[in-house]
Amino acid sequence: MTGIIFLIAYTAIMLGATMIFSHRYDNTDNFYVGNRGLKPVAAAMSIAATWIWAPALFTSAEKAYTSGFAGLFWFTVPNILCLLFFIPFAKKIRREMPAGITLSGFIHQKYDSKPARNVYLVQLSALSVLSTGVQLLAGGKIMSMVTGIPFPAMTIILAAIAYSYSQISGIQASVITDDLQMILMLGACALFIPWALAKPDGISNLVQGLGGFSGEYGHVFSQKGLEVFLGFGLPTAIGLIAGPFGDQCFWQRAFATDEKKIGKAFGLGAFFFAIAPISMGILGFIAAGSGFVPTSTSTVNFELITSIFPKWTVAPFLFMLISGLLSTVDSNLCAFSSLVNDLCMKKNDKKAARLSMLALSVAGIAIANIPGLTVTQLFLFYGTLRATTLLPTVMTLLNVRLTGSGVTAGVITALCAGLPVFAYGNIMNISAYKTIGSLLTVLSAGFISILVSRAELSIEKADHP
Repeated sequence: MTGIIFLIAYTAIMLGATMIFSHRYDNTDNFYVGNRGLKPVAAAMSIAATWIWAPALFTSAEKAYTSGFAGLFWFTVPNILCLLFFIPFAKKIRREMPAGITLSGFIHQKYDSKPARNVYLVQLSALSVLSTGVQLLAGGKIMSMVTGIPFPAMTIILAAIAYSYSQISGIQASVITDDLQMILMLGACALFIPWALAKPDGISNLVQGLGGFSGEYGHVFSQKGLEVFLGFGLPTAIGLIAGPFGDQCFWQRAFATDEKKIGKAFGLGAFFFAIAPISMGILGFIAAGSGFVPTSTSTVNFELITSIFPKWTVAPFLFMLISGLLSTVDSNLCAFSSLVNDLCMKKNDKKAARLSMLALSVAGIAIANIPGLTVTQLFLFYGTLRATTLLPTVMTLLNVRLTGSGVTAGVITALCAGLPVFAYGNIMNISAYKTIGSLLTVLSAGFISILVSRAELSIEKADHP
């Protein structure tokens, strides 16, 4: 009963904030990008909250617990760098397409090619589905454990909460609730970490835990550290560096932020984001150093909190958890609705936008309820999916001479060649296949894009000397 009251209270807070602070605009574009004048701090907190997904809260703690400093390093550093690396490209797309809404729309404008737009829509939409699924999977497991509500029902409840406020005002609702959710997450981190370190042997357990539960992972470039790099770090880094580039959520925020403040917004966003995985990683180190054995390593931070702190501390952790997960879900809903807008015969149709949000919610629930699926598996898979458009997007924004056919061929090759290799390695847990699949996904997209484009341009030059 307490858990149900918690969910009702959380929903009421987010709905209330959305209805109080949302502005009404006549132009329906505002459902997707607001008034394009989002202030840097508000944008930064929204960017950070959107980037704090299930892996940031759970995978960071799990890797710190099992793989020590090496595991947390290869998860956190690329997560931060990717947002910084994204800044010049976010500025560039805003300059080249001031009235833009989506990355796929930019590609369509750049190449006047529906096939190129469509392969981008496939990648961006699939990412939204998988990302929503992993948030509901992680959140559903914990909330089901706490409330006693069956897992399938909990995934439906969480999706319904995010949809309830997102459909009111689109990107406005997402940013308003993201900022509030970020405040809740920062507050929880400020509570748990100093308290855990102040416990008897807290600091010594932290130091001991830097080597992971086995004590063998204290250095990034040791033999064990290199194993973490090849099996987790490299595919993670590729997926994360590609993260914002293959995720409409971040292009949407680039289009919605004050053009002169984009760099500041994403820089601050990287800083705000870093607090969450580092904090959860510290809990993972403390658990490893103290010899704590969780029921599941994927929820080691939650289990440690329930073990060493009073029962009431479950509440702030749940606020942090729900905030981190639903901030990404509501961003996905807004991003997906903007992608559907690319396909609508009648542009800026709010009814279609809201129906698309509902469709994404249903698809995310279905993904979350696939038996045997884990958060880390989904995280690695859709991280690699994002990489299929990385090089074509970067080269396009750097004004490398490509064609629509070249970009289309490059992305399709990456989807059909690199992604299956990685998926096999991920399912079978074979590091070599995961590494090869990640590299093949990224490089094949770029290589084929250039190869096909040059061939096409050569034919055009021969036909029109």
